[in-house]
Amino acid sequence: MTATYTFDVFTTLDGYGSYGGDGDWGGYWGKQGPELLAHRLASFGTEQRMVFGARTFRQFVQMLAESTADSDVRDPWVTRMRSMPATIVSSTLDGPLDWPDATVVRGDAVEVVTRLKEESDVPLRSHGSLSLNWALMAAGLVDRLQVTIFPVISGRTGTDPVLGGAADFDLELLEQRTLDGNIQELVYRPTLHLPVTA
Repeated sequence: MTATYTFDVFTTLDGYGSYGGDGDWGGYWGKQGPELLAHRLASFGTEQRMVFGARTFRQFVQMLAESTADSDVRDPWVTRMRSMPATIVSSTLDGPLDWPDATVVRGDAVEVVTRLKEESDVPLRSHGSLSLNWALMAAGLVDRLQVTIFPVISGRTGTDPVLGGAADFDLELLEQRTLDGNIQELVYRPTLHLPVTA
């Protein structure tokens, strides 16, 4: 049996994963509430292995290094995520790594994650790492696409379209929930969309 792989991503309603230098939104676009934070912590309550691309991993390490104990970067779910074993798929990243249990694996991401899915005793999860996960989705390796939609439109300041570089997919809705009255979490099973032939 292969391990389940979840691609977990935050987005605005218009599909952006972050905001540009002139944006003043702050973390979670300023919309987090106690229900979201408790749900996030619970979703990291079971043993999992994190999978990151080099860019996202560097961003997490930098954000954590620059943050204070009171900032939302150090929310309990992020602390829990950081305590989990992590695999970073990268041909450029070298140690030492500022992460308690991180391993850099060089090579093709599809091959690396295929092997991880076969060998891991725990589910795999990736938060962010957009281009890595687009490739994994196209290869049929993503079992669950967990999209948390924050109630904002960032048309002027939005950057990093979360699915803008992905292939075409059909989505089967597996779970849905509303958190703090206005944040939507949708969990889908993605299947590569095949063109209809006559």
